[in-house]
Amino acid sequence: MTDPVIPAFCETDLDAIAETAGRIALVVSGDGRMNQAARRINRLGRGALARLLESEAFARLEPGGTLDMAFPSGLAASALQVVRLERRAGPLEARKAGAAIAARAAGEQVLVLAGNLKHAGELGLGLALRAYDFARYKSRPGRTGDPADRDGAAGRDASGGRGGRPEAVRVMVTGGAAAARADLAALGEGVFFTRDLVNEPANVLTTVEFANRLKALEKLGVKVTVLEEKELEALGMRALLAVGQGSQSPSKVVVMEWQGAGKGDRPLALVGKGVVFDTGGISIKPAAGMQDMTMDMGGAGVVAGVMKALALRKARANVVGVVGLVENMPDGRAQRPGDVVASMKGDTIEVINTDAEGRLVLADILWYAQEKFAPAAMVDLATLTGAIIVGLGHENAGVFSNDDTLANAFLKAAAAEGEGAWRMPLGPAYDAMLKSRIADMRNATGRPAGSITAAQFLKRFVKDETPWIHLDIAGVALADKATALAPRGATGWGVLALNRLIADSFEG
Repeated sequence: MTDPVIPAFCETDLDAIAETAGRIALVVSGDGRMNQAARRINRLGRGALARLLESEAFARLEPGGTLDMAFPSGLAASALQVVRLERRAGPLEARKAGAAIAARAAGEQVLVLAGNLKHAGELGLGLALRAYDFARYKSRPGRTGDPADRDGAAGRDASGGRGGRPEAVRVMVTGGAAAARADLAALGEGVFFTRDLVNEPANVLTTVEFANRLKALEKLGVKVTVLEEKELEALGMRALLAVGQGSQSPSKVVVMEWQGAGKGDRPLALVGKGVVFDTGGISIKPAAGMQDMTMDMGGAGVVAGVMKALALRKARANVVGVVGLVENMPDGRAQRPGDVVASMKGDTIEVINTDAEGRLVLADILWYAQEKFAPAAMVDLATLTGAIIVGLGHENAGVFSNDDTLANAFLKAAAAEGEGAWRMPLGPAYDAMLKSRIADMRNATGRPAGSITAAQFLKRFVKDETPWIHLDIAGVALADKATALAPRGATGWGVLALNRLIADSFEG
């Protein structure tokens, strides 16, 4: 597992600045006014900082933009990074400024001089999120002979910053150092847990290993139950089991319960698709790009990350996470196009395309979550359709819902956390497209409105009285280049938005 870079917060110590090795990042407002730390650096550097702040280059900087001074005079630091950020900057701006620091700090110790920045904790969170580096399978720099490997921490990533992560980070703030830290560690750990799971190769993160990692959440006070294939068969989860029957990796359902509120309070249910690898089954995918199907368990990964964050911050809410862990492989035992399977609900499904497998997994665990826990509301997450990428690209997840109040609360939470989300339609005309000749419904309807008909399929397994959101995260779970707050790879999208939704709407 990735060892996260969590900044340590402390009060500003002017005497320590001159002797600090590594990188110093100085937060300065757009008007160029210098605080105590800046004035100390300016005196040590004989006015060099003042000249930089009066320069046209600084004036052109966007909020969150940075300028570097290499080997600044009067300091032991290897670089002084000036970060432009207004004193009244919002939390998202502060996060992006922190990320800009992390993007240029690989392999270095970093001292951040945040002054009296209101959102110093958010700056630290942004720094931690961008500093994430999934490198557990990389050899030491120089061992492979590959130029990128030889460069190691000095190599550049797609964002223009350096690959890798800082060695250690201290954030000096003027007043309120403890408050600045707040729930930073809990949120960072939750996002990192999700990213680690999504980044893992499928030969490591089997259904068994995935379940074991979730079982480890018991150390944090989460009740974890693993349902094996015999139990799933007894429950009638034939739709889920059919997806995994061609794999040597056993199908499992893992239930995670966090009880931070009253015993009588109905929980929020988070439901996640956990296809640890998706070949498409008999309806096999093209070879090009199939390696990315290690991320097809991204919905379950987000559920796991949220549960970890809630436990670490001791959230005052009741939340249950239910994830279906399967592997979709072609085999002599694999389900075929044309098969008919029965769901736990009792409805029958004609399998038109074995690559439309995620909805089969979700159908059973959505029904299970409602039958077992009678949740106050339910949110499912899945890397469900390529169609959502055609419609929304990689900027937004698709949001489908039967409840305007719940949908609006989530969209508000996602906007506050800077996680793109866009509501999509549902309706009877789309539902009619699911009609099957020989069963109660079919699992695929062709290309038109592919993400909508998939959501409409799931809606058939949601009780009328259950407020529900379906999040299609196929376009946002994995990034092929660095984003503002994440390096290339798994983003952890959804952990922060769902955590805020819970804090705003479900905590007492």
